[in-house]
Amino acid sequence: MNRNPAVEAWLDDAEHPLDAVMRRAREIILAADSRVTESIKWKTPTFDYKGNIASFNPSKKVVSIMFHRGSEIPGEHHRLEGDGRLVRTMRFSSLAELDAGQADLKAVIRAWCAWKDKAG
Repeated sequence: MNRNPAVEAWLDDAEHPLDAVMRRAREIILAADSRVTESIKWKTPTFDYKGNIASFNPSKKVVSIMFHRGSEIPGEHHRLEGDGRLVRTMRFSSLAELDAGQADLKAVIRAWCAWKDKAG
């Protein structure tokens, strides 16, 4: 797994009420495809593979994962929310909700990586 110490430090410093949900989402994203990396961009953890995949956009009541070009990711991803030109989000308010949506989160990450490989 491509863990970045800066992301670990960010999570430690954030003291977020949904820390366990955020940390588990991070694990799911990184485990979905070994090519995915993480860094701190825009003052938040961001996941990358041949471009920015997604960033955490946490509020106090929900962990929101913003997919920067979510509308373009191939396939049907019913948990992706939003109707803007590009951005889509997945939101999780508990570990149980995240566990229920784990397959969907992995599928979006894998679809991104496959799409980017085809694009060259």
